[in-house]
Amino acid sequence: MCAADMSNNNPPPAKDFFPSPALSLSLAGIFRHGAAAAEVEGATTSNMEVEEGEEGSTIGGGERMEEMSSEYSGPSKSKSEEDFEGDEQEDDEGCDGDNKNKKKKRKKYHRHTAEQIRFMEALFKESPHPDEKQRQQLSKQLGLAPRQVKFWFQNRRTQIKAIQERHENSLLKTEIEKLREKNKTLRETINKACCPNCGVPTTNRDGSMPTEEQQLRIENAKLKSEVEKLRAALGKYAPGTMSPSCSTSHDQENMKSSLDFYTGIFGLDESRIMDMVNQAMEELIKMATMGEPLWLRSFETGREILNYDEYLKEFGGENSDDGRTKRSIEASRDTGVIFADIHRIVQCFLDANQWKEMFPCLISKAATVDIICKGEVSNNDGVAQLMFAELQMLTPMVATREVYFVRYCKQLSGEKWAIVDVSIDKVEDNIDMSLMKCRKRPSGCIIEDKSNGHCKVTWVEHLECQRSTVHSMFRTIVNSGLAFGARHWIATLQLQCERLVFFMATNVPMKDSTGVATLAGRKSILKLAQRMTWSFCQAISASSFHTWTKVTSKTGEDIRISSRKNLNDPGESLGLILCAVSSVWLPVYHNVLFDFLRDEARRTEWDIMSSGGTVQSIANLAKGQDRGNAVTIQTIKSKENNMWILQDSCTNSYESMVVYAPVDITGIQSVMTGCDSSNLAILPSGFSIVPDGLESRPMVITSRREEKNTEGGSLFTIAFQILTNASPTAKLTMESVDSVNNLVSCTLRHIRTSLHCEDG
Repeated sequence: MCAADMSNNNPPPAKDFFPSPALSLSLAGIFRHGAAAAEVEGATTSNMEVEEGEEGSTIGGGERMEEMSSEYSGPSKSKSEEDFEGDEQEDDEGCDGDNKNKKKKRKKYHRHTAEQIRFMEALFKESPHPDEKQRQQLSKQLGLAPRQVKFWFQNRRTQIKAIQERHENSLLKTEIEKLREKNKTLRETINKACCPNCGVPTTNRDGSMPTEEQQLRIENAKLKSEVEKLRAALGKYAPGTMSPSCSTSHDQENMKSSLDFYTGIFGLDESRIMDMVNQAMEELIKMATMGEPLWLRSFETGREILNYDEYLKEFGGENSDDGRTKRSIEASRDTGVIFADIHRIVQCFLDANQWKEMFPCLISKAATVDIICKGEVSNNDGVAQLMFAELQMLTPMVATREVYFVRYCKQLSGEKWAIVDVSIDKVEDNIDMSLMKCRKRPSGCIIEDKSNGHCKVTWVEHLECQRSTVHSMFRTIVNSGLAFGARHWIATLQLQCERLVFFMATNVPMKDSTGVATLAGRKSILKLAQRMTWSFCQAISASSFHTWTKVTSKTGEDIRISSRKNLNDPGESLGLILCAVSSVWLPVYHNVLFDFLRDEARRTEWDIMSSGGTVQSIANLAKGQDRGNAVTIQTIKSKENNMWILQDSCTNSYESMVVYAPVDITGIQSVMTGCDSSNLAILPSGFSIVPDGLESRPMVITSRREEKNTEGGSLFTIAFQILTNASPTAKLTMESVDSVNNLVSCTLRHIRTSLHCEDG
């Protein structure tokens, strides 16, 4: 069973995860942090009981230890003790009352020998969560009851969790103390610049701030970002909130935004920032509604192209000698219809975590740096906030784009909203000059509420980027604006909203899902698949989270290697994890490649891990109107073993993905019945498929369909993640690198052979 099953036999109802109505956009990742927080808190309580219990009741080799399950946090005895004492009471029914009272007061402890401890420690290093079969085998080997073995492993996991939590809390408190000191220094600097009698500033606020103050505020913002990262890593407190131990009024005052002590941000007062974002809003509305000659439609691709000469006439431009001559402009516009409630869409854009989870293939990091204007509390009209984002492609071969911008939300009418993003030079220059590689000119979307839960979205993406070298394979799709353009944002938004609608629906046919018979089971599987895909997107990009090392395979492909250590995330395998990614061009139409990879009947043609076994699908859950948007559970039966695979396939007009991972059979079976999936460890691998952007034109004009050939090739990214060692302290070995290198090379060779493109 999964860890969640041992801690709570009753699965939480679906409304706990999605408290909103049918079209809620509060995605599952946020609630997963809350579930992890509850588990850590419960584990801490149990462990403290063991440490602070009666003298001699410790967790050590050959010493006494009270049997206690990890989910048990009460002050009374453990389950095993109650059973043993119950037996004693039955045997002593003929004894007098005094003897009975003495026996009731006596606690039974179970002493493990050093040899038993050694054997269980050895198994714990390999498998912290042994299944029932392993526990039965170990109990027979050591002469212990299966319940004793079970409780020993639970207590061991509880002890490790408590130690890790104390260490992480110590790091968090240290960062908070640093932040307090910086705020204190900043406050003293401000007070020095004011009259001690009346408090009126002695310097002109309209002028530029002193360099020392600027540096203090920069460092303060960075410290706040670090604290947010630690909170997210702990999964204990929602980003933007303080821990209970730091909730005093004085501490909250120190943690307030730096805007509370200045009339503006980085020398710009609020009125000037609002003037800029209102001007940006006007430009966005015109860019979204105007037609020719501002936007011209391409006869070859059908996409709209910005007429930059008309843009300069309409909105004005910068001086060509202002230092931006080496920058390239990317502008795109697209329109689409989504299934969503307009107010929840707006709220999603204003919450950095929800926004990142809505666009997992486009955003690797996102944070709200400061609130400039709170707007209307009831409906978010007029909210303006400074945000940071790291934009990505699903390949380590294309560098991420880091950008600071002000996001402004405005209600244009009763059924229409606009959200604009714009970079402000004064802010960016003071935060980090290295981030000036990418800026946002007025970009964003206009959302219009239609009937029956539909919304029309018009998206404008206008970026100004420093010219840099892009790998030749991705040069066309990046320089043309497709990779980070409006079409990509619209397609991803449509896919995620449709996925949420299918998640909440109660009338989706499940005739192909014999293994998932209940609505609760269907939701648990879809939620687990979504977490798997998010994890995959975070693992394979060129985000600053990862350090990639380039190696060359025996067949000549470039492979990027990255490793990380998972210390305490129950949703991922604990230990040293190795990730290998390779991107290649294949002369195959992207839809053909996608259908080949998601077809379980052809899985053995490329999946080396299947060992030539038979593949059978026991569950097929639709999560979109396109048949390619589905979650499947497949069994691979071979002579060596029986393996279960969870696979999530998704496709839209820009990109397709097939993400899969082997899963624990007992754990996935419990999830299929509706149990919580947040603690089921999963390590995804998979593929990303993007059209190469080189849409070829036919050689001749003909009405015969079979003679037409406008299908281009595909940019294909393959990624594998493997657990090289269950110990987080282990070091990466060359054997592991060679192993994953061969795995990538062999899989690519099999795919090329099956699709008859060996020379591609």
